[in-house]
Amino acid sequence: MNILELSNLKKYYATQKAVDDISFTIEQGSIFGLLGPNGAGKTTLLRMITGIFYPDSGNITFQGKKFDAANDIYKIGYMPEERGLYKKMRIGEQALYLAQLKGLSRQDAMKKIKEWFVKFEMQSWWNKKVEDLSKGMSQKLQFVTTVLHEPPLLILDEPFSGLDPVNSNLIKDEIFNLAKKGTTIIFSTHRMEQVEEICDHIVLVNKGKKILDGSVKQIKQDCKENLFRIGFEQMPATFDSTEFEVMYEESNSLVVKIKDGYKPGSVLYNFLKQNASIISFNEILPSLNDIFIKKVNDTEATRQFQKV
Repeated sequence: MNILELSNLKKYYATQKAVDDISFTIEQGSIFGLLGPNGAGKTTLLRMITGIFYPDSGNITFQGKKFDAANDIYKIGYMPEERGLYKKMRIGEQALYLAQLKGLSRQDAMKKIKEWFVKFEMQSWWNKKVEDLSKGMSQKLQFVTTVLHEPPLLILDEPFSGLDPVNSNLIKDEIFNLAKKGTTIIFSTHRMEQVEEICDHIVLVNKGKKILDGSVKQIKQDCKENLFRIGFEQMPATFDSTEFEVMYEESNSLVVKIKDGYKPGSVLYNFLKQNASIISFNEILPSLNDIFIKKVNDTEATRQFQKV
């Protein structure tokens, strides 16, 4: 079941097509990566999903019905990259205030706040002001205030910003726990290693256009380049072949690109015929970071060519 469906969304400003005919779907309970370089249109998309902006055209379907910002906003938790906290307000009062804005009673809000404060070791922060917190501490508070009302859709924009490795793992574990309980999470970041570790599915946008859409596993398979790493006990004396091109040598290993029309098994067999002492033979899949850079650069190159 899809919790969110975006159909042909467009949002134009005077000199910019911020979102230019973008469509995609997000499955219930998935961790979904919304990716793109600066100025790609991600923030505009997120603001349309949360009802902050209205699209110029296109439709948003939420939980099987047309998105109704006035009512559906209570079912969404949005943690923006910019801090959305009142600096002069005491932390406990602020958490209580924001929870009640999302529809919780004072009693329910107090109960959930205490649970989260204990879980994140924030009990002693109650009477502190936000302006007295470090960047990492305020990020933890912002995460807590985003999830307090247990929304079915959670939007996290750079949620690990300012966090040390211990607190990053704490937030990451909670993201996985929420997803296991059925919460759908839209995760936006520039850190591709985090996307690769956390997300099930991604969409990559650039210059307002969608340029990639699929599961992380399938995208890595689709973008592979027939590269293999072959490890040896001792490097063979020669390794010329019509079947592959040696890309580079490492310590007791070769990285090769198998040419079109040939299979990995035949390359392995030819080395074995030479009595080569092979200890490993692994396919090299591209990282999401490599895929991100290549797809964005290809889009830019195409755009420049079209202008000529």
